[in-house]
Amino acid sequence: MGIWILNASLAAGGNELKKKHVFANGERIEQIVDAGEALPDMAGHTVIDAQGKLLAPGLIDMHVHLREPGFEYKEDIASGTRSAARGGFTAIACMPNTRPVIDTVETVQYVLNKAQTEGIVRVLPYGCITKNELGRELTDFDALKEAGVIGYTDDGVGVQSAQMMKDAMAKAASIGMPVIAHCEDNTLVEGAAVSEGAFARKHGLKGIPNESEAIHVGRDILLAEATGVHYHVCHVSTEQSVRLIRQAKQIGIKVTAEVCPHHLLLSDEDIPGMDANWKMNPPLRTPRDVQACIEGLVDGTIDIVVTDHAPHSEEEKARGMQLAPFGIVGFETAFPLLYTKFVATGQWTLEFLLDKMTKLPAQVFGLPWGTIEVGKTADLTLIDLETEKKVNPAEFLSKGRNTPFTGWSLKGWPTLTIVGGNVVWSE
Repeated sequence: MGIWILNASLAAGGNELKKKHVFANGERIEQIVDAGEALPDMAGHTVIDAQGKLLAPGLIDMHVHLREPGFEYKEDIASGTRSAARGGFTAIACMPNTRPVIDTVETVQYVLNKAQTEGIVRVLPYGCITKNELGRELTDFDALKEAGVIGYTDDGVGVQSAQMMKDAMAKAASIGMPVIAHCEDNTLVEGAAVSEGAFARKHGLKGIPNESEAIHVGRDILLAEATGVHYHVCHVSTEQSVRLIRQAKQIGIKVTAEVCPHHLLLSDEDIPGMDANWKMNPPLRTPRDVQACIEGLVDGTIDIVVTDHAPHSEEEKARGMQLAPFGIVGFETAFPLLYTKFVATGQWTLEFLLDKMTKLPAQVFGLPWGTIEVGKTADLTLIDLETEKKVNPAEFLSKGRNTPFTGWSLKGWPTLTIVGGNVVWSE
């Protein structure tokens, strides 16, 4: 039995939409026909009337924290994948800073098995660069690749040793795998909770300077040039980082980069007070940095959008700005935030936003998804571009409620998610 999705609006370049009927039979898209054409017999198939809603490729998020194993009170693979599906995501790449960290074949297999039995979207694990993410000894890159990781990162901490990072890049390059870097010089951030800027000065807090990120970006670009590795920069947040990545791309170094919605929408000047739901790493930077990130995404310096979905318990976030852990949730608000802010206002086209969240993540990481075409995998999401509603964390499917966007009025809400031809979430 297949699925017919009738009267769906498909992106057709820029902001143009074309009304189509789409048929998925098993895992594959089998037919795409104009909505005006006569339909074949649909008996025995599931029929969904999209009523003109946008049918997009399933969104792809290459930077998420599912917290399992070890921190299941924050999130687990079951709750995290349901939250992702509600946000329109069909494939998500999970970071390895769990407990234990994902630095062995056994832990990779644990995550993949859990995703198979309890998850509802595709889960792609990263493996650690160094054992226990301590920066002292490389993991077994060959074994981790064989077990199913899609790249190597010590996300959550930066690799402090340049020699260790160069060794990691050389090894990854030799086996055709990417290195994904959390860029942070620890000597510049110790004891700081927010960016070095207006908010830190107002509240007498030690600030995290932009250089803490950009120093590692610059160092790693030179190491990537020396080793030939595919080097991917996590959650870019500073003007200096954007500038360095732009220059690296111009001279042909194999570097790609990502940015989060919060670094495109918020600056440290927006933080209302000592509310740790506004505490994330990298922190919210200056309005100048926000503008640089937007310009970097628009001109292709920054390749893709990710959420850095980072759930924490309410008790942890209640400890206040200085003591609470870094991170906010992102799955269920990412597309509506960016659609409302940038597409509905005419700054970006719909095609541009979709590409940054579907086709381009797939291209950057060599994944077989991200488009709606006959013969391709039926990973799809239906999105209501018209209905406006407010962000209400109490309704999240994630265990995490930690968001600075509570009460924001948004359009562009996913209403149905299909993975491999199967409906996994529906409003």
